[in-house]
Amino acid sequence: MELAFWLAAAVVLYAYLGYPALILLAARLRPAPEVRKGEVTPSVSVVIVARNEEACLEEKLKNLLDLDYPRDRLEVIAASDGSTDRTEAIAAGFASEGVRLLALPGPRGKAAALNEAVAAARGEVLVLTDARQPLARDAVRQLVSFLADPSVGAVSGELHLLAPSGGSAAEGVSRYWSYEKGVRHAESRFDSTVGVTGALYAVRRALFPRLDPRTILDDVAAPMEVVLAGYRVLFAPEARAWDRIPESPAREYRRKVRTLAGNYQLIALRPALLNPFRNRLLWQLVSHKLSRLAVPWCLVVVAAAGAALAPGSALYAAALLAQGVLYGLAALGWWRARTQRALGLASLPYTFALLNLAAARGLLGFLRGTESATWKADQGAKVNTA
Repeated sequence: MELAFWLAAAVVLYAYLGYPALILLAARLRPAPEVRKGEVTPSVSVVIVARNEEACLEEKLKNLLDLDYPRDRLEVIAASDGSTDRTEAIAAGFASEGVRLLALPGPRGKAAALNEAVAAARGEVLVLTDARQPLARDAVRQLVSFLADPSVGAVSGELHLLAPSGGSAAEGVSRYWSYEKGVRHAESRFDSTVGVTGALYAVRRALFPRLDPRTILDDVAAPMEVVLAGYRVLFAPEARAWDRIPESPAREYRRKVRTLAGNYQLIALRPALLNPFRNRLLWQLVSHKLSRLAVPWCLVVVAAAGAALAPGSALYAAALLAQGVLYGLAALGWWRARTQRALGLASLPYTFALLNLAAARGLLGFLRGTESATWKADQGAKVNTA
């Protein structure tokens, strides 16, 4: 029982504290060669895959057409995956300004639509973005400057999360996202990031894989294929995009369930990622993505073993009490988020509990097949913080 307690506790601590500390140390002691950035302007295809995004597509297209990048080197492709609202009409209205509409039959899912859009793209570099998030004017310039180095295959921008007006559930999500970006930045300095920000990333078109249409996490699957091809995937905070954190805790929970189910699916679809002879980022993948999937089950073991050992040990009694306080604060945070009140000290316990409940639910959804590549109402606003 004691062995089970300490092994499970070690997994939890490693996933959230040990690995971040180790990757920060590795990035400091053994950084990868410095990237040779340059003022380059390759031909770029900006690709948006959307379904029923009439509420935000017009503003996004205006934002893209205002980018500080040579217009004769930039094409914008809006791929509609069977939209039933005004999405296609809005995109068609920008045809005179160079926006290409791909009206695809569907819905077939984002990965299948991405395959069609990439096949139609003419640029040397693909910039993938969603319909919702506006980009900084120099975002594309910042991304492609890293691609001046031939060792770099893909570059992730940085998503800045804005708290909703009057919302408080965003406190913990915002803090956790800051923590997550710190890990990604350290991974980039050491070698490459495990995954990119789906709201904004660039990849050499020749390296973009044809995705399995069932793929949920294209923003992890595509960059990992770039890594398997021998290139680096970097994190570029200079390239900025913005999004708002959902006001509803339930909506944020659903998005995390989908993201974490996608991590299980990724390994099932691409087992080569677990091959140490092919994937040089295996340590990072296991530590950053897969160890977190084990945490909810380890927490159950820690609680059960602690409860069994507590009557005969002050140490285990204190550990059990600490868990009780943690989950009590998480419950308080859930209640305060539901009532739109400031979370305060409950923000981090609430976010930790939300993430791990989503990880457990994600496994069940993956096994049952209820989490798939089909469009969800909030998919376009997904923030991959898992």
